[in-house]
Amino acid sequence: MTRDDSKPHILVVEDARDIREPLARYLRENGYRSTTAPDAAAARKVLKSAGIDLVVLDIMMPGEDGLSLCRFIRETSQTPVILLTARGEEVDRIIGLEMGADDYIPKPFSPRELIARIGAVLRRTQALPPRQKPPSAAKVTFGDWTLDTGQRELIDQEGVAHPLSSGEFRLLTVLIERPKIALSRNQLLDLTKGRDADLFDRSIDNHVSRLRKKLEPDPKNPRYIKTVWGGGYIFAVDPVTE
Repeated sequence: MTRDDSKPHILVVEDARDIREPLARYLRENGYRSTTAPDAAAARKVLKSAGIDLVVLDIMMPGEDGLSLCRFIRETSQTPVILLTARGEEVDRIIGLEMGADDYIPKPFSPRELIARIGAVLRRTQALPPRQKPPSAAKVTFGDWTLDTGQRELIDQEGVAHPLSSGEFRLLTVLIERPKIALSRNQLLDLTKGRDADLFDRSIDNHVSRLRKKLEPDPKNPRYIKTVWGGGYIFAVDPVTE
């Protein structure tokens, strides 16, 4: 690996050239590799052909907007995303974070602040346990249950579907993708994007409690989601993808 290749590769997706090019240059001057894209279509081509470590993504773009592209990135990869927008409306921030963005910064912004946020997001996401199961699997079977990822529901042995809330589905998916790996509450918050949604440690416990009531014959003696001493949880069985 060359010295340059060892630097994190940042994709800047921004339709305004007077923002896009200076920002890319600033990133290179501060120890990053950078590639630019003026719209979502160009960004998709870059994401397909190059190894990107983080995307800086403008929400307001002609054609496909940044929120749609953010959803695509989150559904197809674990590449972190920082959203940019000229609008300071809270609804944009909330929608972006719900779609899986890792951070959010309004325009006009300080390039130094963006550099700091990029560093923080990369440190946090690179420290998380890697996904072991492919996200594209339509169904995942474990024990007496099948998780239908398309319908976001659990199917029991009799074929009866049990719907999951968004929080329950995100948490169960994170656990299933990392079987037999102990995950702390902080790691689970980061992996489910709960921290950015202003959730707290206790919300993880609440979601686990609700999942156990649905999954476990005896929630007090769980088979699937076990508690880790010192705080955290582990998915204790090996799932099978279909």
